[in-house]
Amino acid sequence: MRFDALTLFPDMFNVVSEAGVTGRAHKQGIWQMRTWNPRDYTTDVHRTVDDRPYGGGPGMVMLADPLNDALDQALADRGDSPEVILLSPTGRRFDQAVAQELAQGPGAVLVCGRYEGIDQRFIDARITLELSLGDFVLSGGEIASLAIIDSVVRLLPGVLNDADSARQDSFHADNSGLLDSPHFTRPEVYRDQAVPEVLMSGHHGRIQVWRREQSLRLTALRRPELIEQARQRGELTKADERFLAALASSTV
Repeated sequence: MRFDALTLFPDMFNVVSEAGVTGRAHKQGIWQMRTWNPRDYTTDVHRTVDDRPYGGGPGMVMLADPLNDALDQALADRGDSPEVILLSPTGRRFDQAVAQELAQGPGAVLVCGRYEGIDQRFIDARITLELSLGDFVLSGGEIASLAIIDSVVRLLPGVLNDADSARQDSFHADNSGLLDSPHFTRPEVYRDQAVPEVLMSGHHGRIQVWRREQSLRLTALRRPELIEQARQRGELTKADERFLAALASSTV
């Protein structure tokens, strides 16, 4: 897998290529990262990548030509046809399902906008997918791109020490898209709070049931819409429904 980024700030991507589990996987060759600075594809002495918007208004707009030439070079260097993703508030909401879709592919070219935006003609001609992290504004697409790379790369085989770690994550399909259950480690008692007895029992069946119920409890409390989504997909068992019914009656 390979990610490319069109960015005015290529050093920002050292975070995922050099640090943490993604950095280790990068060193192992599980995935690759390359950045392309639109300033390197300008023709004027000032290396101009933006200009004033037609129609007036505040801010500047990124020029189409430097982005277009940078993208051409990135695609030629890759030699394949990946998604060309723009990080944009108008895009599809990025979630775990999208991360899993991207993890099954060759990677992507991530276009990181700055200023007031990008000339729409470049977007219309070259972007194949727009993604948004949520309903908030960032100064540019780099931070959102880093989040996407991290969430996708950690799903690749061999990146995490234990493959089950990703499958147990919140929002993962193997967990019915629910929130993960609470986790505990040593010491057994911390500030007068003991680890739940069931986790000390060594009884894997009981532990599995407890974790599922805690996942259901936390999701019902914090993100009830995820419960309904899992129900609509037919991913809740009869035992799940009995637990949720008992939980609802106890809180009335």
